Amino acid sequence: MKSQDIKAAALKYFTIHGYEGASLAQIADEVGMKKQSIYAHFKGKDDLFLQVLRDAKETELSSKLQYFGAVGSQHPEQALSGFLQLVIDLFQKNEHLKFWLRMSFFPPAHLVQAIEQEVIDIEQKVQAVLETQFRDWIDAGAIFGYSALTPTLAFLGIVDSIMVELVYVNDEK
Repeated sequence: MKSQDIKAAALKYFTIHGYEGASLAQIADEVGMKKQSIYAHFKGKDDLFLQVLRDAKETELSSKLQYFGAVGSQHPEQALSGFLQLVIDLFQKNEHLKFWLRMSFFPPAHLVQAIEQEVIDIEQKVQAVLETQFRDWIDAGAIFGYSALTPTLAFLGIVDSIMVELVYVNDEK
């Protein structure tokens, strides 16, 4: 259970202070242990950070997959609007997703490649699920089209613009 406690504290400090501003000493203090004890659970700060990042990635992915798992082949406008609201709510209310989004935009310089691979992985998975959903809507006659790829990429562009807005502008807007 200590590993989960350490990751929860790390999530808090990495989200608030970023990678550079968070220290293992702060994280250990939050959990009520000595800094050296963290090394019994994680190889170091990078390992802890990447595990917290992967947990956040899985939280985002499972939320999105669960959402699209419940969407039918009718009412695409409602489904897409609901998905946009889900993205906003996840960022505003879920610390894992707030951390994930901020770190995908502002990764620590020495971890850029590892984080980029995680971001690409989730983007490909979400794109595949969304493309399948658009294909279902086309097949059901809920929307017109021949290829599901075009509306998928267009919609993902909208999602990306909302994410940029969430990161760079006040959450209230």
